[in-house]
Amino acid sequence: MLRRYWDPFEEIRHLQREMDRLFADFFGETTAIEERRGAYAPAIDMYETDENIVVKAELPGFKPEDVDISVTEDSVIIQGETKEEEEVKRENFYRKERRIGRIYRRIDLPKPVVPDKSEAVYKNGILTLTLPKAKPEKLEGIKIKIKEEK
Repeated sequence: MLRRYWDPFEEIRHLQREMDRLFADFFGETTAIEERRGAYAPAIDMYETDENIVVKAELPGFKPEDVDISVTEDSVIIQGETKEEEEVKRENFYRKERRIGRIYRRIDLPKPVVPDKSEAVYKNGILTLTLPKAKPEKLEGIKIKIKEEK
């Protein structure tokens, strides 16, 4: 007898995707939504060191050439596509949980970075982005004389 197991966390992930889509539609991110229709967002960790912002993304089953990364001063976009390795008839499946298809994730960064000095390393299904933080511009203050109006 084939049993189906209910995964409550998948229900929560589905609700989160729907809420993300609702907010993106509301705030006018239509181009991003159109680009990622049918895509799922990989899980990430993001942290800061003295010199860098580091982003780690789970991309199991992807080859580096299947992933496209775009970096701007204030955001990172990770997108890609993986295809099914082999075709197996549906009636022979007992379980199919691995995801195939498109991924899309836009990550807003907490501080400005230098895009052209960013690096990406892919190892064991984890993509690690090292994004050097931009040096804050020091603006010199200018003294302004106050005129008294009579």
